[in-house]
Amino acid sequence: MGVLSKRQRVWWTVITVLVLLYALFPVASIAATSFKSSAELNSGQMLPSSPTLANYEQILVGSAQELFLSALRNSIGISLISTVIAVVLATLAAYAIARLDFPGKRLILTTALGVSIFPVISIVTPLFNLWRTIGLYDTWPGLIIPYLSLTLPISIWTLAAFFRQIPWELEQAAQVDGATPFQAFRKAIVPLAAPGVFTTALIAFFIAWNDFVYGISLTSTSAARPVPAALAFFTGASQFEEPAGAISAAAVIVTIPVVVLVLLFQRQIVSGLTQGAVKG
Repeated sequence: MGVLSKRQRVWWTVITVLVLLYALFPVASIAATSFKSSAELNSGQMLPSSPTLANYEQILVGSAQELFLSALRNSIGISLISTVIAVVLATLAAYAIARLDFPGKRLILTTALGVSIFPVISIVTPLFNLWRTIGLYDTWPGLIIPYLSLTLPISIWTLAAFFRQIPWELEQAAQVDGATPFQAFRKAIVPLAAPGVFTTALIAFFIAWNDFVYGISLTSTSAARPVPAALAFFTGASQFEEPAGAISAAAVIVTIPVVVLVLLFQRQIVSGLTQGAVKG
């Protein structure tokens, strides 16, 4: 690619700024709302005239503390467990798909893609009835298992593309030196696949962290209810007051881990996605 001209650089700068404004405006609006008092919520002003931490106090030490903090623990635990299981299973499956030649390999990838685009809302009702029957309703496993249907397909697709970029000769050389197939996979392939595995883990974690449909449909108490579902149960100081400020404060808090992870590991994320996107 040649060097961009001055005019092209200007246009790309303008486009980048517009995209950033479009993407960040909702976040800025929610952050501003989280600092508004109940009297300012319907004022129509973007920025609060008298910023307050009352909304954060309400969800951290106030009336919504138990609801929010228990949901936060549930989200962290369920998302982490779902991510670990999905990445381990996807790593083994993607490696087999990338390295082995067996009947039905293309069908497996097509099925994984079909599952990933299948509308979640269409299976919630039968899943709700099944979970009530077998005792998984309102439990951590009752959410972890459905979350795998969201995280596994994209994980398999991402890792399969990444494994195809790793030279097959490295594994063959390790086996020639006396390593078993599993040792060659663990010592020669896994270290090279670390950026792709790490990127896949972050994507899987974000998917599980942001789920709302399963969280609201398959839980009924704070025993397993995650944060996105718990936000629907926030209430104001009275029945006539909207909890927009508390919900905005909770949204800001649950967004912080995602933003921090992306900022800390953006190099690994870009490396993993770009290496898996171009077939050598």
